Amino acid sequence: MAKKFICEQCGQTFEAASMPDKCPICGADSSKIKEVKSKGINTNSNVYTICYAAVMVIIVAFLLAFVASALKETQDANVANDTKGQILSALGYDKATIDVAAVFAEKVQDNLVEEGELKPYEGKFNTTYGSLIKNGELHVFTATTANGEKAYVIPVVGRGLWGGLWGYIAVNEAKDKVLGTYFYHESETAGLGARIGEKWFQDQFIGKPIFDQRNNVVLTVVKAGAAQNENEVDGVTGATLTSNGVAAMVKDGLTAYRGFLCWSECCCEKHADCTKEECEKTDVEQ
Repeated sequence: MAKKFICEQCGQTFEAASMPDKCPICGADSSKIKEVKSKGINTNSNVYTICYAAVMVIIVAFLLAFVASALKETQDANVANDTKGQILSALGYDKATIDVAAVFAEKVQDNLVEEGELKPYEGKFNTTYGSLIKNGELHVFTATTANGEKAYVIPVVGRGLWGGLWGYIAVNEAKDKVLGTYFYHESETAGLGARIGEKWFQDQFIGKPIFDQRNNVVLTVVKAGAAQNENEVDGVTGATLTSNGVAAMVKDGLTAYRGFLCWSECCCEKHADCTKEECEKTDVEQ
């Protein structure tokens, strides 16, 4: 690295790799030449490198935090809109061709199940339901399908081969058959388990019965090509564990809402029409 020197005879400064024998300007010998010592920061030192890196990390972290904070409202709105689109997909709407927010506001009402009845939910719209269901906070969306039918949409959550699964099941007004579904995943294998998010798989559920005569959830997913009964849906070829995860998610999810879906119009063997208490008593006896 070049050093800076000054000639005391001519007063000129110049740069050289090392102390020259004479001034390149006036020819004075080296006794008249002095090295100019820099009073600035030594950018080649380890201290400078560490300090510079630390400052840059702090600045970048601050900028990222600021941007994340500034965009949080927009990000939350996008996530909420995407969730609403998933619910509308279960109802037969093509979320790619509609104004999701407007259609959802017009066609869907968020409710909570309280003692088997629906009460309007006035809180902030939720985009995940796993912990809510676990804690007994059951949301049901009353809605109108793309075909104009009255429907109830039930959120369901589960686990696949590599991560979480979730979805929405739209059931008819009588609460005994499926009108539509939407399923998606966190990290299932592309071309295999990830295919649960495809329309062909989800459409298999349409028209399927949910319960047997004793109010047990019988809607299920079986091995690809093995579906024979009216309550069975073919799983995804080569994705047995993911298909089993969907089956468990559907069963557990609908069972959690069984009190809302069943007891208002009990279809158990011992009662043609009974109260919640009679249904629960029948369950114990069975």
